[in-house]
Amino acid sequence: MSQTSRFAFRALRSIQRPARTCTPKAYTIQQSSDLSRRTFFTRSKSLAQSSAPASSTANAAATERSLQTEGPLPTLNEADPNKVDWSRSFHGLSQEAFPKDAAEILLAPIDPEIIEVKPDGIIYLPEIHYRRILNRAFGPGAWGLAPRGETIVTDKAVTREYALVAHGRLVSIARGEQDYFNKDGIPTASEGCKSNAMVRCCKDLGIASELWDPRFIREWKAKYTREVFVEHQVSKKRTKLVLRKGDPVNYPFKETTR
Repeated sequence: MSQTSRFAFRALRSIQRPARTCTPKAYTIQQSSDLSRRTFFTRSKSLAQSSAPASSTANAAATERSLQTEGPLPTLNEADPNKVDWSRSFHGLSQEAFPKDAAEILLAPIDPEIIEVKPDGIIYLPEIHYRRILNRAFGPGAWGLAPRGETIVTDKAVTREYALVAHGRLVSIARGEQDYFNKDGIPTASEGCKSNAMVRCCKDLGIASELWDPRFIREWKAKYTREVFVEHQVSKKRTKLVLRKGDPVNYPFKETTR
């Protein structure tokens, strides 16, 4: 068979072969009775097989009935300060400034002697000092941390959102986080997560604001810290640590030359 004959034969077969049709798929929405849950999408029959007008009208009517049954979320009633839902309320936020004596305590400069430094050079204020400042400014029992959601536990960390409330007013909201190394440490990590959220909330009150000032950080580290090269006594790995002046190098490290 010549090449021309082969081309003619293929053209004839393509004309005789029935054309393939592609029918689009339809998707229907299954609305959960609980509006807080996710709406699920499922693939239904093809458009050609479904009775479009009747089923679409029925689905729309069912969805509308479901929405009318559930209704909107309940409105927060904050007329009584003793019945505020702190898990989602913003009651008292920026309502007025705190008294002058409280503001002076909150904004007072931090004593450089109580600042600590991590081995990687990051400076911080131990969380107990934040609690002492809040107690002096507002009084014990006049402030607290209210959870704003559930605790989220991942493979390596615990996280949760908290609101700092003082004198019955919302002050700030922050998410705390804390790493853990085994499941037995999750309760301790949950407490550390709460303290971490408190420290972050205190930034809005101006407590220890120097710790986020780059110039203050450089000046404090130059005056109060030293860099040392150490060797791990087991692995013999050498690294550099940042310590406060006067603090010794603790086991398992040993100070060495570079």
